Amino acid sequence: MSLVLILTILIVIGALAFDFINGFHDTANAIATSVSTKALKPRQAILLAAVMNFVGALTFTGVAKTVSKDIVDPFMLHNGSVVILAALLSAIFWNLLTWYFGIPSSSSHAIIGSIAGAAIAAEGFNVLNYTGFIKILEALIISPILAFVVGYIIYSIFKVAFKNFNLTKTNRNFRYIQIATAALQSYSHGTNDAQKSMGIITLALIANNYLHPDAGIPFWVQLSCAIAMGLGTSIGGWKIIKTVGGKIMKIRPINGVAADLTGAAVIFGATFAHLPVSTTHVISSGILGVGSAHRLKGVKWDTAQRMLITWVITLPITALIAAISYFILNLFF
Repeated sequence: MSLVLILTILIVIGALAFDFINGFHDTANAIATSVSTKALKPRQAILLAAVMNFVGALTFTGVAKTVSKDIVDPFMLHNGSVVILAALLSAIFWNLLTWYFGIPSSSSHAIIGSIAGAAIAAEGFNVLNYTGFIKILEALIISPILAFVVGYIIYSIFKVAFKNFNLTKTNRNFRYIQIATAALQSYSHGTNDAQKSMGIITLALIANNYLHPDAGIPFWVQLSCAIAMGLGTSIGGWKIIKTVGGKIMKIRPINGVAADLTGAAVIFGATFAHLPVSTTHVISSGILGVGSAHRLKGVKWDTAQRMLITWVITLPITALIAAISYFILNLFF
């Protein structure tokens, strides 16, 4: 068995492991609000999220194509397999670290920062596809801001539309609606997040000449990533669920529906534009926007500050970890 084939197999395993971890790391994004409002029991919410993540992952491939081509040119990587493997190890390490401390960090930031860091370590700064990379960075920066604004607007409309309704009855009705919006948000999560691993596997296949650059995403790659995401989601990330579902603001069903609609709308927009975004930060920012429209003092801004710090530091830290990983792996391969 050739070294190239061994490295390719390791990359496929690593990418599926990242996708699996991404599933339980990011389960909170889609179901935290519905669990905290008791619209769904935890087991029901996790099962719903797992199924809808799986279906969403099978639906689109545009984001995967962006990840496979717009960060680095596979044919410019002299030691591409080691670069990709180092990036995966870095992203997996960061996801597990932030999951352990219950911090809703971004798997998207982690993998994109890791790919860039490992590639720069291997070939220097010129290896980056700056047009595509900057486009991705812009999407990562703009999407949480957009989610905050959309969340604020949607909940402001809800406040006006339902101001004369009985609060208890309204929340009870919205609890049923929230089951549908949680499913929608889980589906949107699958359409964007699972595709990052698809893009990584495709990048490795192209770099190692197992796949033509214009061949698209192989179905077996799409299916295996969908399964890994669904299985990971089925485990659930309870620490992050507690943060997203209760430590940002006290969420009622009407707040939850507004936040779910916000997250799904922004993530779907990014998916249709073929742009990878942080579902974690989109959904958390949507909750912040809803909370600000509901009652500014009701938002726990210390949690928001901690999330913002993590958002800022993830890209450079994962890039550094990936660069170090590349130099270590390069000693063996």
